[in-house]
Amino acid sequence: MAKILVIYHSLSGNTKTAARAVAKGARALKGTQVVVKQALKATVDDLLACDGIAIGTPDYFSYMAGGVKDFFDRTFYPTEGKVTNKPCAIFVTHGGGGRASESVESICKTFKLRPIAKTVLVTNRPDKEKTAELQQLGRKLALAALKK
Repeated sequence: MAKILVIYHSLSGNTKTAARAVAKGARALKGTQVVVKQALKATVDDLLACDGIAIGTPDYFSYMAGGVKDFFDRTFYPTEGKVTNKPCAIFVTHGGGGRASESVESICKTFKLRPIAKTVLVTNRPDKEKTAELQQLGRKLALAALKK
């Protein structure tokens, strides 16, 4: 059994829709349990208990959402050295640019999380093609967590 944590921040609903697609993809693999939480509600225990994490953020001024940054701030020291090499996946919604991915990728490196795929960038709300890409991201993450 692999437990996948999908955290996200969303005001417009675009990133929430993307998070649901990632979760659906992860659930498609037998033996996978998925927990989806808003980043502000996710805890240290959630991060420690999962076998893989997906992080979703909108692009705000070429940076991650404050709610996602808050999650990283609250969980870094309590999990330091305890999440090394844990599989992670990143997805970013944006109106044009998607540079927030750089800040999330950088912090994931600091946590020593292991990216399992390139960051998925979604312009606005996920269309059919991007939804399929997000679901594939979820499947890849679940597979990596099951192999862990």
